Amino acid sequence: MNTKINLNPDYIVSLIKSALNRGNGPFPLHEPLFAGKEWEYVKDCLDTGIVSSIGKYVVNFEEELARYTGVKHAVAVVNGTAALHICLKLAGVEQGDEVLLPALTFVATANAVHYCGAVPHFIDSDTTSLGVNPGKLEDYLKDIALVKNDFCFNRQTMRPVKAVVAMHTFGHPVDLDPLLEVCRKCKLELIEDAAEALGSYYKKRHVGSFGKLSSLSFNGNKIVTTGGGGAVLTNDSNLAKLAKHLSTTAKLPHPWAFFHDRVGYNYRLPNINAALGCAQLEQIDLFVRNKRALAEKYRQAFSGAQGIALFTEQGYAQSNYWLNVLLLDEEYEGMRDPILLTANHNGILARPPWVLLNKLPMYQSCPHMDLSIVESLERRIVNIPSSARLGEG
Repeated sequence: MNTKINLNPDYIVSLIKSALNRGNGPFPLHEPLFAGKEWEYVKDCLDTGIVSSIGKYVVNFEEELARYTGVKHAVAVVNGTAALHICLKLAGVEQGDEVLLPALTFVATANAVHYCGAVPHFIDSDTTSLGVNPGKLEDYLKDIALVKNDFCFNRQTMRPVKAVVAMHTFGHPVDLDPLLEVCRKCKLELIEDAAEALGSYYKKRHVGSFGKLSSLSFNGNKIVTTGGGGAVLTNDSNLAKLAKHLSTTAKLPHPWAFFHDRVGYNYRLPNINAALGCAQLEQIDLFVRNKRALAEKYRQAFSGAQGIALFTEQGYAQSNYWLNVLLLDEEYEGMRDPILLTANHNGILARPPWVLLNKLPMYQSCPHMDLSIVESLERRIVNIPSSARLGEG
């Protein structure tokens, strides 16, 4: 097949449309699907007046999240950034510490580190998961890490290195077993940023259940939405209790007195948002099934193309395919922006990945390892429409 024809932007757009098969669009990158009891549950909140931070839907949402993800505890909060901030605080991240995190992630991951007064330390990704590269990280830490008295320090800055944040990029699970071994050797806490990965599994176990603490997001573009919202996941009962306490302004329970025993955060998820989440979570199996069906349509559409392909899950993973990824071969990376321009002109609201965090003005001075793999990925990724409704039928 003629490579030049395959990489013609108009031809790429025609392949995308052949998989969508739903008219001429426009096709948002990701929109919510409300096909269950959303109206019923939200109306119940309005009818009873219980719309704020305490109510049965918050309790139900937390219980169902814990059940679905296989963890002991889920604590609902106002957004995914707040969830990650609480995770970092409970993992002991303090002023002046360093936290290892991928350069390829949404800015909230680094912002949450910054909220702790800590320093983001950017690490490379791999081409098999688009997430943290365990092998390359291990080699890097052999050079820069000093492990002393069960603590890890950066030899170059002599700052403590407290944790690794593994973000499951676009819903694809990081290869967690080797990463956990790196964390064990270097005395680092593993925190999973599973904001995009509800419904994704690593070796048949739901992601977000491997680290001491993990975070989820329920923004309007996520597979399950509460409008805005997030959650902290943990198997540690004491940490779960403390997460709830910190996220509810650290107020001690009392019939009328307002006494707060530490600096807390007003990160509570309102009952009306949790009501939406309960209805959405009841449909999670349908959403995942539809999204995986859409990914298969894309895979088939691009199976004959040269120089570009759909990024697919590894053998150890079952991905929710939150955002589908077209990945250009390195020699054709210059076609990314023409494809994006043509797609958007045709109502296909494709986008590039996030700008690497080490390139943002507020994080340019932060430490980082060699980022050659992720720098290449950044130039070659095209995200295409991935809404659950597009996988129907």
